Amino acid sequence: MRDDEQKAQGRACGAGLWLGALSGGLAGFAALATAELVSPAVRPQAGPIVAVGGAAIDRTPAAVKDWAIRNFGTNDKLVLQIGILAVLAIFALLLGMVTLRFRRVGALGVLLFGFVGALAATTRPDSSSTLDALPSLLGAAVGAAALYVLTGRLVRRRQVAGPQSVAEPTEGWDRRGFVIAASAAATASVGAGALGRFLHGSSGRDAVASRERIVLPAPGSPAAPVPSGAHLRIAGTSPFLTSNGSFYRVDTALVVPKVDATAWRLRIHGQGVTRPVTLTFDDLLRRDLVERNITLTCVSNEVGGPYVGNARWIGVRLADLLAECGVTPPSKGGPADQLVARSVDGMTLGSPVEDVMDGRDALLALGMNGEPLPFDHGFPVRMVVPGLYGFVSACKWIKDIELTTFDAYDPYWVKRGWARRAPIKTQSRIDTPRPFARPKTGTVMVAGVAWAQHRGIDKVEVRVDDGPWQQARLAAEDSPDTWRQWSFPWQASKGGHTLTVRATDRTGAIQTQERTKTVPDGASGWHSVVVTVQ
Repeated sequence: MRDDEQKAQGRACGAGLWLGALSGGLAGFAALATAELVSPAVRPQAGPIVAVGGAAIDRTPAAVKDWAIRNFGTNDKLVLQIGILAVLAIFALLLGMVTLRFRRVGALGVLLFGFVGALAATTRPDSSSTLDALPSLLGAAVGAAALYVLTGRLVRRRQVAGPQSVAEPTEGWDRRGFVIAASAAATASVGAGALGRFLHGSSGRDAVASRERIVLPAPGSPAAPVPSGAHLRIAGTSPFLTSNGSFYRVDTALVVPKVDATAWRLRIHGQGVTRPVTLTFDDLLRRDLVERNITLTCVSNEVGGPYVGNARWIGVRLADLLAECGVTPPSKGGPADQLVARSVDGMTLGSPVEDVMDGRDALLALGMNGEPLPFDHGFPVRMVVPGLYGFVSACKWIKDIELTTFDAYDPYWVKRGWARRAPIKTQSRIDTPRPFARPKTGTVMVAGVAWAQHRGIDKVEVRVDDGPWQQARLAAEDSPDTWRQWSFPWQASKGGHTLTVRATDRTGAIQTQERTKTVPDGASGWHSVVVTVQ
C-alpha cells in the first residue's frame, strides 16, 4: 500500500510541476500584456521587449551584428524579438515550477525581471523620463500577483518541525479554483494585449495624418531626366530606381519612430556655429528644394550583397544650411571637422564636415521617389550624403545636428569598433545569372550593377573562369552619384563555370581583389557566381 501511495504522490508531484509551469507561462503572458497595454501611454519604445531588445543591440559586438544582418537580413530585429520572447517563456515556465515550493521567491523572480526591463527602458539613449520604467514595473507587478494566485491553487501547506510550513504539490489541489483563475488570467491577458496593440497603432495616428497632408513642392533644382540608356531592361537585373517598398532597411530601431511633422524640430548648433537655429518642417518646405538621384549603400553589405539601392531624393542642401549658421569647413579654417546627427531614437552618426560641404549633393531629404519619406526610411527628415556609407551619413528621423570634432566625440558605431570615416568602396555585382543557375549553351547575358558614388564608374570587366578580363557594355550614366548597369554577352559552353566581375572608377582605381569583411569600413573583393551550363 505504501508503494501505491508513493506512486500516486509522484504522479501528483509530476502533474503539479506541469501545472506550475503553466502558471508561470500565464503569469509571464499577463506581465507582457500589461506592459503592452501601458507602454502607449508612456511611449511605444518603453515596452520591455523593445527596451531589452534595444539594450541587447547596443551591447552586441559588431561582428555579431554583422552576422545577424548577413544571415537574417531585414528580419534580424524580428529574430531578436522572438529570441527574447523564447528566453522569457523558458524563464517563466521554470519560475512557475519553483514557485510551487517557494511562492514568494517566484514572485520576487518576476519582479526582478520587471526591474531589468525598467532599467533597460530608462537607460536607452532616447529615454527622457523615469516614466519609461512604468510599463515593465506594472507588468511585473501583475505577473507576480498572477503567479502567486495561480500557484496558490496548486499547493497545500505542510507543517514541519517548529512554527514554519512548506508548500508542496498534492492530489488535493483546488482544481476548480485553478481553472477559474487560469481562465481569467488568460482572458484578461489576451484582452490587454489586443487593446495594447490597438493603442500602439493609434499612437502614431497624428504622424500618419501629418504625412498624408504633405504636398511636396516642385524642386527649384529638379533632377535631370534619366538617360534612356541607363536602364538596360535585362531580365534579372535590378531596376535603375529602387522602389520605396524594395529599398533596403538596416537600422537598430525595433519600433519604427512615427514623428508628427507638425511637431518636428531640427536644432543646428555646436563649434563654429555662430548663428544656431531651430527649424520646423515647414521652414524646410519653404526653401529651394533640390531633387537628385542618389545611390545609398550600407556598410554591412557583403560583396555581391543586396544592401544598396538607388532612389530619387528631394530635400534641402545641407551645406547651404550650415553656411547660413556660420559654419565653415576645416579646409577654410573651421574649428569643427565632424557633424554629429542625432535621431529621435537616440542613434548618433558622425560625418566629415569637409565632405558635407565640398559641393556634393548632401541633403536633408524630405521626399523619396516622388512622395514624402516613408516612416521606415526616416520620415519626416533624414540625411543623404552621396559617397559615404550610411553609418556615417544617413541619419533617419533626424532631430539634432551638432558640430564638433572627431577627437571630442565618438558616435554610436565608432564606439562599437567601426571606422570614423568611411567613403564607399568601388564595388560591382552580378545580378544575372544567379548563383548555381543552369543556363543553356549559347549566348547568356551576364549583367548587374556597379557603384562608386561621388567618383563614378568608368569601366566594368568580366572574367570567365581563369580567362582574360573582357570589357562589359556600360549603360548610360545618370550621374557619378548613382550606380551604373552593365551587361556582357557570354558565349557559354557546357560544364561548370565561374563568372567574376570587377569595376574601375573614374579616378582610375580598379576594384581590389583583396577580400575583407564589412567591419570596420566596408567589405571589399570581387563578386563571383558559379553556374552550370547545360
